[in-house]
Amino acid sequence: MRRPQKWLIREPAADSAARLFCIPYSGCGASMYRKWPRFFDGIEICPVQLPGRENRMREAAYGTYEEMADGLVEGLAPYLDRPFGFFGHCGSALAAVETTIRLAERELPLPTRLFLSSQVAPHDPPYGRLLGMTHAELRDELLRLFNELSAAPPDDLVDLAHGILIADMEATRKYHHDAPVRLGSPITAIGWTQDIDVPNHLIKGWSDCAPTDFELLEGVHYAFLEAPEALRAVVRRDLGGGA
Repeated sequence: MRRPQKWLIREPAADSAARLFCIPYSGCGASMYRKWPRFFDGIEICPVQLPGRENRMREAAYGTYEEMADGLVEGLAPYLDRPFGFFGHCGSALAAVETTIRLAERELPLPTRLFLSSQVAPHDPPYGRLLGMTHAELRDELLRLFNELSAAPPDDLVDLAHGILIADMEATRKYHHDAPVRLGSPITAIGWTQDIDVPNHLIKGWSDCAPTDFELLEGVHYAFLEAPEALRAVVRRDLGGGA
């Protein structure tokens, strides 16, 4: 077996029928997907590790989603040999979009499906509760997220994650397309009934970018962390993978 390269926390299995590459939420690393199963119904969950986080904390974090996508395309290229999708929540949904654009530019395989959760389309004005927060408020929000993850990192790691979260918020503010970007992959746009960060009625713009199915799932902004069965059912339906 090959040694896992730095963009993934483990080497993808050779016998998976499909792969779902899960990009971490702003300020966090791949471990945020630890409550997701490694496999379900032939679909392998492949958490992505971004620079500046966790086991890559010695590397400089990206400044824009365009910079991140350049590296991610290179890292994932060997693993696009079967049906695959991207899952991105809030800011990482934009990362998934930009990576898809890069794949098309380089004539590499495109995702079978993009699963974009709690995010407005990039041609709409940036929106999100965190975007208007002060640095101190972002730190409080980060501690709340760590609590959701049942994590209690030391203060120096909280400081590191806080700096990354600030940078991620700036990357989200910068990422914008003047007109709808046409994507070569269909979209499943996911909203959450109790999401106060990005209310579900704001995600309709994705239909301007590609054929889009809209799903409204029960839960708050962070409900995806638990990989609820309703979310798994959507992935199972739209990505497949066999038994």
